Amino acid sequence: MAFGVKVKTVKFQNKYSLESLYEAIKDKQFSAGTPQWTKHGLAHIITFPALDSHNQVWIVNAGLGKETNKFSVQKSDAAGTDNMIGNAVMGSLTKGLSNLQSSFGGNVKKCEQLVEATAKELSEMGL
Repeated sequence: MAFGVKVKTVKFQNKYSLESLYEAIKDKQFSAGTPQWTKHGLAHIITFPALDSHNQVWIVNAGLGKETNKFSVQKSDAAGTDNMIGNAVMGSLTKGLSNLQSSFGGNVKKCEQLVEATAKELSEMGL
């Protein structure tokens, strides 16, 4: 784990685009909650309900190309265009102090545990 970041790589049997992986898991319940298809800047990612503005479980493509069998389950700031702007503004106004929540806040350990659990649950799905 890097400073404030938790990442677990999951390798599936089959290749998926991020969207087709979402379609395969969207109706499943995970420890982190129900997967969501979230627009984040110019891209889309798979997210789970955020614990707070600095602790959310994401699934992103970890392989090369549009389709891959490797994905990362990671802890990150809350996704979404509105959240990106809000987190950037708060970071700027507080000279980065508000961003320390992503490393030391009360939900950090819980989010890290959800990353571990979600990666394990994905691995056990036999995709």
